[in-house]
Amino acid sequence: MLQEKIRSEIRDVPDFPKPGILFKDITPILHNPKLCNDIVSMFSDYCKDKNINAIVGVESRGFLFGFALANKLNIPFVLVRKAGKLPYKTISYEYDLEYGSAKVEMQIDEIQPGWNAMIHDDLLATGGTAEAAAKLIQMQKGNVAGFAFVVELEFLKGKERLNQYSKNIISLVNY
Repeated sequence: MLQEKIRSEIRDVPDFPKPGILFKDITPILHNPKLCNDIVSMFSDYCKDKNINAIVGVESRGFLFGFALANKLNIPFVLVRKAGKLPYKTISYEYDLEYGSAKVEMQIDEIQPGWNAMIHDDLLATGGTAEAAAKLIQMQKGNVAGFAFVVELEFLKGKERLNQYSKNIISLVNY
């Protein structure tokens, strides 16, 4: 089963990035090309009947499978990056974190009005960054077609935060 294969590759890193956090590290998955292909295929199967025009990958681990997924679906891949990292004209959205705030950006010509965009990131925690990506899509008059995550930390209830944008939320492994 794909879920068990993914779970067996994820490495727990205690006290990262700060004490008390048990970080779910997906980088060991990247050493297994067959598993990577299986992950992209699973996401592709999920997306195929949803009329998706673009995959939006959230910096930076959302780029890993997001780009491969967009290529498999033969649709554009759109970057959402931290402020100041994109070279062209951008729109931005600032949001609150547990301690402080963050700002993400997207280039202004990435999402066409009416497009359906699937947001991808490696992990769903509180949902703040995925929600910021959804806001950027809406600012360009696009639609949020759904969200795709490799890992979801259910106890942080990020899915509840994202349901207002789309009920199409897939997570391959839940903790």
